[in-house]
Parts: sequence; structure tokens; C-alpha cells
Amino acid sequence: MSSSRILPFQRSPASKKEERRAAFRVLVVDDEEPMRHFVESVLREAGYETTLAADGDEAIAISAQAPAFHLLVTDEMMPRMAGHQLARYMRERYLDIKVLYLSGYRDQLFKEKGSLWADEAFLDKPCTPQQLIQAVSRLLFGPRAESKPDKVDR
Repeated sequence: MSSSRILPFQRSPASKKEERRAAFRVLVVDDEEPMRHFVESVLREAGYETTLAADGDEAIAISAQAPAFHLLVTDEMMPRMAGHQLARYMRERYLDIKVLYLSGYRDQLFKEKGSLWADEAFLDKPCTPQQLIQAVSRLLFGPRAESKPDKVDR
């Protein structure tokens, strides 16, 4: 007679990629609630820790009481404070923070700011979840190395 044992349920360990992402704190700032929740949902599903703010003032208040953020995802056109102004403030507080401008106002951003600084990127609204994850991953982890070497003509 064979005996069977029932083992307790154990959750499978998180992948290295999920563990690495969970170590990153992202501050999401947008005055449009549906957009904040879209970004939060996509990033949390990918394993990032997110904090939400409705505008620059709220983001500054949150950052004064929170541990360091690794990434700021911000809209450009918001009441009281533009995204690039918030980014400047956050970069003074967190020297290594990266910034993703997620905005439908590309022209306004570049008119006000001129060009992007190192560790900054721009993504047009609306975007797909895949585009958002790709932009965030590139900022935090760098561009993916190509697996194939370039062809060399002889």
C-alpha cells in the first residue's frame, strides 16, 4: 500500500527579473486620474513599486516623506507646475533619479526645456502597456544588447 502525502502550497519564487524590478520605486505624476491608474496598473503588473500623485505639489509633499525614488514618470502639462519643473526639483533631491515624460504635448515640453538631459526619455500619450514597459526598462536598465553581431561586408 502506498502512502501519499499532501504538501502545503508554496508560492513559486519570484524570477530574478521580478526581484530586480521590485527594488525600484516609481513616482507617477499626472493630473488625469485614468492615466495615473493606467501607468500604476501596468508598472505594478510588471513588478515595480509605485506611488501616485495628482500634481507637482503633491509629488513634492510625498517625496519629502518617502524613501528615494528611482524613476519619475510625469505628465508635462499639469496645473501649477509643469513636468519639467517637477523633474528639476526631483533631480536636486534624488541625484540618480531617472525621468520619463509621458505627455501628449511633445512640442510644449521641448519648447520649454529645449532637450532631454541624461537619464530622461519621452513617450507620447496615449501609449500601449508594452511601450510604457519598454521605455521604463530602457531608462532603468539601459538598452538591450543585441544578441547578434552586426554584419560585416567583405
